[in-house]
Amino acid sequence: MTGEILFLSHRPPWPPDRGDKIRSWHLLERLTRLAPVHLACLADDDAEAAVPPPAGLALASCRIEPRRKGKAAAAISGFAGGRPLLLSLFDNAALRDHVHDLVEARPINCVMAYSVQMAQFVPDLKDGIRFVMDFVDVDSAKFESYARDGNPLMRFIYAREGRLLSAYERSVAHRADLGLFVSDAEAALFRNRAGLADDRIQPLCNGVDLAYFDPSRDHQRPDLAGPLIIFTGQMDYRPNVEAVAGFARDVMPLIRASRPDARFAIVGRRPDPAVQALAELPGVIVTGEVPDVRGWLAAADVVVAPLGIARGVQNKVLEAMAMARPVVASSAAFEGIEARPEEELLVADGAQAQAEAVLRLLDDPALAHNLGMAARARIEADYGWGARLAPLSAMVGLTDAPLMAAAE
Repeated sequence: MTGEILFLSHRPPWPPDRGDKIRSWHLLERLTRLAPVHLACLADDDAEAAVPPPAGLALASCRIEPRRKGKAAAAISGFAGGRPLLLSLFDNAALRDHVHDLVEARPINCVMAYSVQMAQFVPDLKDGIRFVMDFVDVDSAKFESYARDGNPLMRFIYAREGRLLSAYERSVAHRADLGLFVSDAEAALFRNRAGLADDRIQPLCNGVDLAYFDPSRDHQRPDLAGPLIIFTGQMDYRPNVEAVAGFARDVMPLIRASRPDARFAIVGRRPDPAVQALAELPGVIVTGEVPDVRGWLAAADVVVAPLGIARGVQNKVLEAMAMARPVVASSAAFEGIEARPEEELLVADGAQAQAEAVLRLLDDPALAHNLGMAARARIEADYGWGARLAPLSAMVGLTDAPLMAAAE
């Protein structure tokens, strides 16, 4: 193949240490095996923009533009222009000009945009240039969920965002040659919304780095006494904040009534002030960013994912399963996970049911062990990144992949 690929991302895909970067990193790395790849992306700030690409990642070119527009300015611009605020927040004239010039100058055969806000940077494409949109999740559905709670002003803002973003998602999907989603459930939901057939909207599911999340390795564990229950994630993300707040306040008292030595560790970077305040509750630990989350996973007696709002596939669940830990997930967090409840993880909703599920595992170490081992076996069988991304070459318009074959 003589053509080249342009990959657009709303953040640099490295380091792959949070949900959105994990998927974008593996997509980008795999694409570089198929053809020369140009990366054009935004960064949250100058510090993130300054982090160089990892050694060994072969890019034809790399352009990173820090975002300068704050939330207030984005809101003013978005409301004035009748646009989704997400698009306004991630708008960037310099990146738009760079992408336009790159598509004009280089033999680009495919443009792949990662996350819906990056679709605004895709220019009108000449015949023969394929446009693949990796939506990942149905973002508009998340804002629709937010609109059900909160004060009237925030409900109005979230409802507006959900409505406008849904319309934008549909317009992008009709423009793209192919729209991708992280799970069968997300793809099916969007097909119904957009009125598009299976050949236009397809799942491309997440995987797990099996060698990295390997429970047999010697991981440095925290030195804590008593049963340890953990939650991992980006802790300034609203669904995660709400999940741990509910678990700490409503579920932990029920657990500690039977196991007063039980502890709940909230493990993740940038804890919101509401999360930091949870450390004042009995048995609750807020770690902030840790050097290696695997040590905490290895030490956990139970990993919980009690999310009320969740889109797509929860990497936190897959990573805990890969580490052979017993998982208690809400129905929302379980959606999109290819696993058998009661055999490879437990699914529970509501404070009482979640407390009972956690206590069941704490009181029966053999059950917890067997559940964890079955979870690891499921991940090994179905969730390696190589298998998950095998369809990617055809999706971006390649019928053969000599660079991939040579690399593997």
